[in-house]
Amino acid sequence: MSYERRLLIESAAGVIARHRPPQEEDASWSAPLWDALEEHGFTRVSLPEELGGTGGDLADAAAVARLIGQTAAPVPLADTVLVGGWLLAEAGLPVGDGPCPAAPSTDGARLERRPGGWRLTGSLPRVPWGRFAETVAVLAATPDGWAVVAVDAADLTAAEAVNLAGEPRDDLMVDAEIDAARVALAPPHVDAAALRRRGALARALTIAGSLDQVLALTVAYVREREQFGRPIAKFQAVQQQIAVLAGEVASASAAVDAAVLAEARGAAPWPVAVAKAEASSAAGRAAAIAHQLHGAMGFTDEYALHHLTRRLWAWRDEFGDESEWWIALGREAAAAGPERLWHVVSGAVSPAA
Repeated sequence: MSYERRLLIESAAGVIARHRPPQEEDASWSAPLWDALEEHGFTRVSLPEELGGTGGDLADAAAVARLIGQTAAPVPLADTVLVGGWLLAEAGLPVGDGPCPAAPSTDGARLERRPGGWRLTGSLPRVPWGRFAETVAVLAATPDGWAVVAVDAADLTAAEAVNLAGEPRDDLMVDAEIDAARVALAPPHVDAAALRRRGALARALTIAGSLDQVLALTVAYVREREQFGRPIAKFQAVQQQIAVLAGEVASASAAVDAAVLAEARGAAPWPVAVAKAEASSAAGRAAAIAHQLHGAMGFTDEYALHHLTRRLWAWRDEFGDESEWWIALGREAAAAGPERLWHVVSGAVSPAA
């Protein structure tokens, strides 16, 4: 890790530590934390300066998103930087202030050209932190191809809902005239599959961050908790479970790091699928082991574990669970044919290449 990125992480961690609500409050949104992160530029860390960003790269955004997962911070930073902000920036649309998630689905909204602008109608289901968004990035089909729309919050009506972790996942309704300056045709590489893959990368990163913290908490706990006069970390069965937990965390972390590197290089898209599948798989197994070793302590309001594991259980399914991504990868590998299987397995090419 470079010195500059280490400073970035330390600075972001300091901001979160100072402004995050107390753990026991279990807040689903923190305006003071968001404002502090925005003031320091973390909410636009990898977006171009000319479009309102700070000019960092994908690895910078990934590091901050992973930190959000590690701290269970109740703000949509990953959804803004890696998904909504990315979608607007790829279409050349400016990214304004405030939370800017993307609508995960491209099926519910209809975009029609009108004199002097556009009209967007329909529903946007399960938008992360939709009720708190200043702008929602929408990818919609048109006769000319995919278009990106920057929808103002004033044009949206929210039916509030939450995921298992209590994070807002709101169904938004829209029926509004959209100024032409807020709509742009998407570049060729941005389509529904690319949006889903980008969302999967964001969730894989936050899962990896949460897994790091779950492992740290569990190791610390088994060293402190005593049974029969000695720390339970001395028992072989506990050591075995810790080893399995550490393996799950390491596997997910390696897959996520590889996906960030591949995405930054514009390489084959399938490493992101592997990362989400690995992270989602590890989320369930790691949460089970951590709670087994913690016992009842893991569910108390004042202790951090369940604030992390409830997010793991929620995030593992968002933008596709492990089954969806493994099946997709298997189909692509099968379609590539036996003569290219080794190249796919070894990572030389994309399955679809």
